[in-house]
Amino acid sequence: MNRPEEIGYTDELLADGTVHRRYEDGLEEWRRRTSGHPHLVHWHDNRGASGTDELLGDRIIKRSLADGTVTYARDIGYGRTLWARGEKVLVNRSSFGGRVGALLAGLGVATLAVTAAQLPPLSMSPEQEEALRQQQAQAQQSGGGGGGDSSGSASADDGSNGTDGSGDGNDWDANWDGDGDAWNDDDFG
Repeated sequence: MNRPEEIGYTDELLADGTVHRRYEDGLEEWRRRTSGHPHLVHWHDNRGASGTDELLGDRIIKRSLADGTVTYARDIGYGRTLWARGEKVLVNRSSFGGRVGALLAGLGVATLAVTAAQLPPLSMSPEQEEALRQQQAQAQQSGGGGGGDSSGSASADDGSNGTDGSGDGNDWDANWDGDGDAWNDDDFG
């Protein structure tokens, strides 16, 4: 498999409870959670695009653009989200913490192998999406977080119950939207 293009970003929590995301390629997004739906984020960017990101389950993220276009991504851990069928990996530069994060940052996260099993789907039926939503809801109800994976992750990215994935308890951004739902590191890739 080809080495994916790596694009880093950082998130800044704003006073109004929204998040300003800055990508290394100049793109900027303003993101906010939907009240009552902790797995849905509305966003708009500095290039005129807007839409939603929804955490479905099994670490799959559905991005719906305002024009109706839908794409999928997959969280592959440690602040990395794989997009465009493996051609691009977004890296949350603000999520690294602990020994594992420091090690990965030192190595350069794109040097880690991306396997075929980690690739996001090209498309999904409404039934497949709903099954993942149900999986997500069941995982959250059982207290296993919300990532739909065996780690019990509450994040679509790399968090361990809302932390930075290192297990060090560095939950600097918990409750970002003020409604009790923890903000998970990079808020759905």
